[in-house]
Amino acid sequence: MSRMSETSQSGEKVSKGLQEIGSQVKEMAQEQAGHLRDTASEYYQQGREKAVEWSRGLEKFVREQPVKSLLIAAGVGVLLGAIWRLR
Repeated sequence: MSRMSETSQSGEKVSKGLQEIGSQVKEMAQEQAGHLRDTASEYYQQGREKAVEWSRGLEKFVREQPVKSLLIAAGVGVLLGAIWRLR
């Protein structure tokens, strides 16, 4: 009987150890997910700021040089139209 009791206790120790390891892994995974979420949020914000900055710069260019902007837009349109026609 004592042999059975020792085996049972060993099994309980292993079970508790595995539960503890599982809890640690879960905690580490949650921590990493939080870091990834923060990093992604930072990159999104930086990208958004760059897009707004680029948009303002483009708007300023169009206001300062409307004829040149119109000619560039027409040229791009002709180029895209030619490429589209070739397909």
